[in-house]
Amino acid sequence: MTSDPKPFRCAVEVTVEVAGGKWKPLILHYLLGGTKRFGELRRLIGGVTQRSLTLQLRQLEEHGVIRREVFAEVPPRVEYSLTERGRTLAPVLEAMKLWGENYAAQQL
Repeated sequence: MTSDPKPFRCAVEVTVEVAGGKWKPLILHYLLGGTKRFGELRRLIGGVTQRSLTLQLRQLEEHGVIRREVFAEVPPRVEYSLTERGRTLAPVLEAMKLWGENYAAQQL
């Protein structure tokens, strides 16, 4: 967790702080399917810069939503996975997915 917790006006603001933004929901969505390496996430998400992905992954890790595991290999291998807390976001992400599917279908 971050060392300086800030007050939130409502619970939705907390959720947006932890899991919102342009890339975090996509990162979480793909990690629901299992452990991924940085390059895999970048390819799956598409359009995200290395810097942006790195920052988003660090923030998710600070909030205790994902785990970063570094393997002592050459070259180094780093894998990302959801923590128990991260897995509790599954219903939220599923609801977002269903809403997006319905919205997209109505736009045709």
